[in-house]
Amino acid sequence: MSKIIPLLLIAAILIQCKPSTQDKEKTTERGLIGQSAMVVSAREEASEVGLAILKKGGNAFDAMVATDLSLLVSFPFAGNIGGGGFMVYRLANGECGAIDYREKAPFAASHDMYLDEQGNVIPGKSTLGAMAIGVPGTIAGLFAVHEKLGSLPMKDLIQPAIDLATNGVVVTEKQANRLNHYRHLFSQANKRTILLDKEWTAGDTIRYPELAETLTRIRDHGKDEFYKGKTAQLLVDYVQQLGGIITMDDLAAYEAKWRTPITFTYNGNKIISMPPPSSGGICLAQILKSIEPFNISQYGQNSVQYIQLLTEAERRAYADRAHFLGDPDFVDIPTDSLIDPAYLNQRMADFSWEKASRSTDISHGELNAYESNETTHYSIVDSMGNAVSVTTTLNGAYGSKVYVAGAGFFLNNEMDDFSSKPGTPNMFGLVGAEANAIAPEKRMLSSMTPTIVEQGGKLKMVVGTPGGSTIITSVAQNILNVLDYDMGMQESVSQPRFHHQWLPDDVRFEPGFDTLVFAPLRDLGYNIDQSNSPIIGKVDAVLLLPDGSLEGGADPRGDDKAAGF
Repeated sequence: MSKIIPLLLIAAILIQCKPSTQDKEKTTERGLIGQSAMVVSAREEASEVGLAILKKGGNAFDAMVATDLSLLVSFPFAGNIGGGGFMVYRLANGECGAIDYREKAPFAASHDMYLDEQGNVIPGKSTLGAMAIGVPGTIAGLFAVHEKLGSLPMKDLIQPAIDLATNGVVVTEKQANRLNHYRHLFSQANKRTILLDKEWTAGDTIRYPELAETLTRIRDHGKDEFYKGKTAQLLVDYVQQLGGIITMDDLAAYEAKWRTPITFTYNGNKIISMPPPSSGGICLAQILKSIEPFNISQYGQNSVQYIQLLTEAERRAYADRAHFLGDPDFVDIPTDSLIDPAYLNQRMADFSWEKASRSTDISHGELNAYESNETTHYSIVDSMGNAVSVTTTLNGAYGSKVYVAGAGFFLNNEMDDFSSKPGTPNMFGLVGAEANAIAPEKRMLSSMTPTIVEQGGKLKMVVGTPGGSTIITSVAQNILNVLDYDMGMQESVSQPRFHHQWLPDDVRFEPGFDTLVFAPLRDLGYNIDQSNSPIIGKVDAVLLLPDGSLEGGADPRGDDKAAGF
């Protein structure tokens, strides 16, 4: 009997490593199907607002503005006007682009601003309170997108969020848990906020009268209201009362930037993703192109070999991220070299199926040329075939926890995404180098990875996720699920996920993962960690089906919802 048990275990692992015919024939989980348009976001209210704009004749960019501002009201955990983000788009004619409205360091920021006299990082200074705040970019980004690509009047796109703030949002169970969990930090960072008024329960309604007034001012006076008007003054006065350094000059100087997306091919499919200061596009390209020669589809999805191959590609990509990447307006980034197949083949040359690499033995590559669990993502495709992929954030949950008195919104803690001290991990465990050191007006490095996939020259998928350092690997796994394992969108986003980021040298698994793979992975030398990853990403995505209809994949890990017609 003692010999039978190990044999049964080996048989089970071998079965897991190769998808069976029965698996391929099983009924797949399907998301919402729409014939013309689709919006998938973190809250039903926001998805429905975006869809209503599309039904009125607005395009994907109009829906982006309305969805984004509705997330500000319904999902203050990450939806924001006090933070920033990235958007990648593809027009129906195939033209693509990207906009960067990432936060910036204030003029008074300095290289060592979070270090004590001994040169050590001061705990909490870059994550909680007024000193953690970067100059917000969301309003500048939304207005820039609308000016270039929108079609409906801006006031019509802002009004739904005003109505939501005025009438109130019903609290879900997950939202109540989050609000109550962070109440003690709200009280540490603020004089008071309406969110401190009580212990919240599912079914409560929260109304935001100050936020409604702020949005009304922005509706009536435009972008300058946020950066130069009464809202700007309320923000600056409150931050400075709390000991922060943001000034009116910081806000007045902020501009969003149009950037050229990172584009590359994977098995003949075109991937369009975000360039620096997001690390997402480059790291995604490195991971997918590193595994491309191995034909990963021959191994079962989430099998031992699949996990091993992806982990080793991720290990090397994150090592390069830590050394080379930062704000392209401040540092030279060797983008072409980093995603060159010859370079990536050389990086994978010491990979062995027989044992795990050790992160202590893996540094950045040698070249001839020189983020948050609490983010949110939404994906939109309109009836004309335009697509937008947007990831926006306050960084940590409710950002710095600073809630602007008189204006009714949270401010970010994005300053933690800089390398406060090169080589010292940030709140997500990510290590950075001098390329991501703090400097005035510099944008901090991000992991946000809004992405669009083309197949045969046509739109195939719009995808992205929150998740801090796990964003890149979650997006990669969903691309593989669809392209290599022929999954539908809902089936894909519901799959259990894993993550590796070079340092710490652990492979993190969600609790729902098939534990049969753990023993052989440990035998190969991989460190398995299930202790701190109840959720890896909350992917919201849209898939174009062969008949031309759209499938929305809304992540069941949150309150996420697809809306389509």
